[in-house]
Amino acid sequence: MDRLRDTAAAWLACGQRATVVEVLDARGSVPRGAGTRMLVGASDLAGTIGGGHLELQAIAQARALLAGQARPPLSVHYPLGPALGQCCGGAVTLGFAPLDAAALSAWPLVPPRFHLQLYGAGHVGRAIARALAPLHCVVDWIDEREEEFPASFDGLGGPWPAHIRRLCVDAVEAEVATAPPGAYYLVLTHQHDLDLRISEAILRRGDFGFFGLIGSKTKRNRFVHRFEQRGIDPAAIARMACPIGIDGISGKEPEVIAVAVAAQLVRASDPGRAHAALRPGAVAV
Repeated sequence: MDRLRDTAAAWLACGQRATVVEVLDARGSVPRGAGTRMLVGASDLAGTIGGGHLELQAIAQARALLAGQARPPLSVHYPLGPALGQCCGGAVTLGFAPLDAAALSAWPLVPPRFHLQLYGAGHVGRAIARALAPLHCVVDWIDEREEEFPASFDGLGGPWPAHIRRLCVDAVEAEVATAPPGAYYLVLTHQHDLDLRISEAILRRGDFGFFGLIGSKTKRNRFVHRFEQRGIDPAAIARMACPIGIDGISGKEPEVIAVAVAAQLVRASDPGRAHAALRPGAVAV
């Protein structure tokens, strides 16, 4: 599930030599926090500790270790301003160790940012799935129309990432019950009545971490009226984001909506911003 850790496991399995660079300590203003890792091979890189001069120095040190010019494992302290001329002003300590079974065993399994049920494989659903492909999350992508799921990620035969799980079922709204507590939901199917059924199931369940429904303010008002008539908890209804997308991003192109929605999901997964993310967004379609 952790793509960088999976890459490390794949490199180790095929015998590709590499150095694991880890931020052991971070103080003040720094590019990335403690626990951040990257992989440095003789010619390949994966992950990042923040870029800039610090990362260039780290890559050079990692490759020196690979070439036998340094003794593993080791750590180096970098004051970013005095030593590297970076304006961050903080300091980091980096650890360098060969990629081996011990390094992989010590690599923690980081939980995904969120578990999302994405309903709808139309233009916007596809754009959102592609926008979420690089993120550390779990996406159950659900539609009753199997032919709507793109066969490849990039249109050129590239496979979809393993964490984007396509699911074709007939009783789409029944999948709501299979999600874990605190799951995120996005509803953007090809039929308003299907949107309504799925949304009602989500609201009646009530334990969602985030729920977004694609549509205009008019659609929201109509759906809210129906939910109220059916006796759904007003507090749950108030948490529904419709329209979807963060404030300040306008445009109805699927790719623009996807950027706004992906940002909204990331913001909702930040504990410090979770409540703000539950307010209705700005993108109306």
